[in-house]
Amino acid sequence: MTAMESLEPAGDSAGPFHVSNRLIFSIALPMTLGFLTTPLLGLVDTAVVGRLGRAEMLAGLAVGAVMFDLIFATFNFLRAATTGLVAQACGRGDRREQQAVFWRSMAIALVCGLGILLLSPLLLLVGLWLMAPGPEVAAVTSTYFFYRILSGPAALANYAILGFVLGRGQGTLGLLLQTIINGTNIVLSILLGLVLGWGVAGVAIATVTGEVVGAVLGFLIVFGRFDGQDAPGWAAVFARNRLKALFGHNRDIMIRSFVLLAAFALMTRIGTALGPVTLAANAVLMSIFLVAGYYLDGLANAAEQLTGRSIGAAYRPAFDRALRMTVAWALGLAAATTLAFLAFGNALVDLLTTVAVVRAAAYEYMPWAALTALTGALAFLMDGVFIGATWSRDMRNMMIAAFLVYCASLAALVPLFGNHGLWAGLNLFLLMRGLSLLALVPRRAAQTFRPAQ
Repeated sequence: MTAMESLEPAGDSAGPFHVSNRLIFSIALPMTLGFLTTPLLGLVDTAVVGRLGRAEMLAGLAVGAVMFDLIFATFNFLRAATTGLVAQACGRGDRREQQAVFWRSMAIALVCGLGILLLSPLLLLVGLWLMAPGPEVAAVTSTYFFYRILSGPAALANYAILGFVLGRGQGTLGLLLQTIINGTNIVLSILLGLVLGWGVAGVAIATVTGEVVGAVLGFLIVFGRFDGQDAPGWAAVFARNRLKALFGHNRDIMIRSFVLLAAFALMTRIGTALGPVTLAANAVLMSIFLVAGYYLDGLANAAEQLTGRSIGAAYRPAFDRALRMTVAWALGLAAATTLAFLAFGNALVDLLTTVAVVRAAAYEYMPWAALTALTGALAFLMDGVFIGATWSRDMRNMMIAAFLVYCASLAALVPLFGNHGLWAGLNLFLLMRGLSLLALVPRRAAQTFRPAQ
């Protein structure tokens, strides 16, 4: 048995397999723990900057964070496409294609990462133009951007590495890598930002260091476990038909990711117009929303792997059972999360900022932030299902449709209700995404599994 085989999830061999709670949570639980370190990192960064005592500093960090969401998360297709394609190769028992997908994704990640570095001055100018912060907030954002952009190649490489790991259902390894990246970041953020007094620059440098450490270690672990007998040649890695399929899948996921981040950027942009206190309060509450999102992403990752694997194995019963079970768990956990935020959310706000006016504003809008766990549960999970199934075109189309409704709702609600309308629009956007994708599943599943029946 090779080292790589020793970390195979149960039932990784090709063909029919049984979906159980144990199998779901062997993937979901480690990744939930791993992904929770990401919003935890956001909470720490917010707390570090929030304790500097100036709303402009917190607002500048919020604007910078959204800019990097737009830049990096636009390339989240590197993780998502890799996960779906590797999972389907697992279902077929095709180890050679698993490695080939990894090398294709890594090559794209490095090229795109270098492109980000080269275009960084232009990206900063465009980002500041889109966000339109005041002079003091813009200065803070520029400082953060100057350092954080250096993580570009490593951040995208981490997407490809994590996508490969998740596609194979190796949740424990994914947890390890996420913990190393975000743990390094958290420790250095506190050390550089607060202890050494580097402020926003220290927070950005901590992020760069975490990404680089994670990328180097992740690559060494994954590459070290490849079986040389299954290594694909370069002709197989860059085969035209495979690249065409990958780029088509990547294109649709990239558009979907860009529209999603545009929705969050639009929320920040409108929040900017409502004043620095409201913008800072929304930044605190968005950290809470991200906790719910990353918390539920573990189940979405389980859905990705099991959906892709069932399609690769051409086994409809596993697909249906995985869908039913993950939906039930997602809704149940989301309801519990909403209740927890309603009960303890204000105490969490107090930990994140010492600015009294920001605290008061965050208390007012807390119920809306708590509700996002429930309204977003199906959206997060259905993304996992559609990524694993490589139904990327449907996911793209439903995202665009939901975004158009979101824009219309903001145009109607914000003038009437201010920031309450802004948060109501976000919840409507999340709910529409989940319900529209769920409605498409029966027809798409029937089409996908028809040849095997």
